[in-house]
Amino acid sequence: MEFSCLQDNFSKGLANVSRAVAQRAPLPVTQNVLIETEESKVKITATNLEIAISTWISAEVKETGSLTIPARMLTDFINSLPSGEQVEIKKIKDKHGIEIKCNSYNGRISGTEAAEFPPIPESSDSPTISVPSTSLKVSLGRVAIVAATDDSRPVLMGVKVEIDKTGITLASADGFRLAVDRVEISSSEDLESSAIVPGKTMLELERLIDDSNQSTIQISISEASNQILFNLENIQVVSQLIQGQFPDYEKLIPNSSSTQSFVDRKAFMNSIKAASIFARDGSGIIKLIMDKGSKKINIHSNAEEIGDLENAIDADINGDESKVAFNSRFLQDVVGALSSDIIKIDTSSPSSPGVFTEKSDGNSNYRHVIMPMFVQW
Repeated sequence: MEFSCLQDNFSKGLANVSRAVAQRAPLPVTQNVLIETEESKVKITATNLEIAISTWISAEVKETGSLTIPARMLTDFINSLPSGEQVEIKKIKDKHGIEIKCNSYNGRISGTEAAEFPPIPESSDSPTISVPSTSLKVSLGRVAIVAATDDSRPVLMGVKVEIDKTGITLASADGFRLAVDRVEISSSEDLESSAIVPGKTMLELERLIDDSNQSTIQISISEASNQILFNLENIQVVSQLIQGQFPDYEKLIPNSSSTQSFVDRKAFMNSIKAASIFARDGSGIIKLIMDKGSKKINIHSNAEEIGDLENAIDADINGDESKVAFNSRFLQDVVGALSSDIIKIDTSSPSSPGVFTEKSDGNSNYRHVIMPMFVQW
């Protein structure tokens, strides 16, 4: 194996796969990256046995071959080399290792045979759906942040993915909040499939999507192998699926409310950020009072024995006056995920969930439900 490439390209390729490198693993080879040469490209792969990420970089290949190299040492060394310079990499004869040359630098790193690396599927026999990459990135950023991080209920650590011929629906919940979004597509394929994908996988996918590139992502779910495969431009992500029954999320979304409040998103976010400073020492509670008479949302937070904050922002309030308390972090997450200038907040009572949506022309499919916090009023 022998090839040369730009330091910047190699560094970016290693960064793309870095999150899939196993940190602590019973299989030591998963702490390595697999390097494989092709005609004019080099393929770099990492896996922790739950998710595998592969990426391709342009290179001048002089001799084909493959080898696995410790990910951390290789990445740190490549990142230390001068940007914009050519890096020459060559397998050391009769040894499982590589020699790396760049200007006056000459490093050697030992590795292991490629045959020891876990096999990674490159394609799936299952039907494939194509989704606009920028739309999927937005939806992932809105939904994946809600997936649970503790393993008390494994299915809630995942994002429910439902595919049909007109689009893909994403849903996640952690017991305290729920997020649902949908990406519309046009497809002639009569395709229907669903799966629960680990939230960590979806966050990695969102990170890897280049929002400046107007391309499509191919998605296929293989129920036989319990895997989902995402093909991006020069990047492939393969992930194991979570087994179990995901909650019927549509039943968890209130279909009516007694109060509908329309508020400027930026003003609301600024007020929530300020209130969160005081909420840190007050169990993270922010109180919202929708005052129909003054047409304002009154925002309150309290740091016990330290201080408190009150603020009021203009809002268009329809229906009854209402009050409800939410977790400050959850509020910041949902308002940060919304993109329209005006957001809609549906509330009913202090013990009822709040539903956050975008005020749009009807094309927005995003719904975010937050359970209330019980406080003394």
